[in-house]
Amino acid sequence: MSSLITKEIRESATEFYEGDEKCQEKAKFLLTEMKFPNGLLPIKDMEECGYVKDTGFVWLKSKKPTEHKFEQIGRLVQYATEVTAIIEPGKIKKLTGVKAMELMLWLTVNEISLDDPPTGKIHFKSTTGLSRTFPTSAFELGEENPQKEEEEEKDKAEV
Repeated sequence: MSSLITKEIRESATEFYEGDEKCQEKAKFLLTEMKFPNGLLPIKDMEECGYVKDTGFVWLKSKKPTEHKFEQIGRLVQYATEVTAIIEPGKIKKLTGVKAMELMLWLTVNEISLDDPPTGKIHFKSTTGLSRTFPTSAFELGEENPQKEEEEEKDKAEV
């Protein structure tokens, strides 16, 4: 599959970042800014990401595909090395590079939306016409608590 990210798109990017740490931070920020749960795209080892504000085009490139299970809803999702979409508040459309396991089949997810006004539900549509609705909380990243982790390490050391 050829890349959807052309030189022209990179040059027109309002925001362009390289490196996993910076891309993780910016992807979570953009999701939150667009009213989506910050854990919706748990892609690992990102190499670059970008956003063209005028069109809403966003891309995330990683070193290898990522497979993630959303434990709260028991769903397995695959993210290709290149994920692209058009994003706007409450809606992700023309999504590429994302597949979800449904009844032993991998289905391509091409649209994600939130209710307006917010109801706490997120909707996924596949290219086959199937759609599923889940609680947005299933895609939220928990706030890391370094103090709690420190206490747990201390407890382990005392045993």
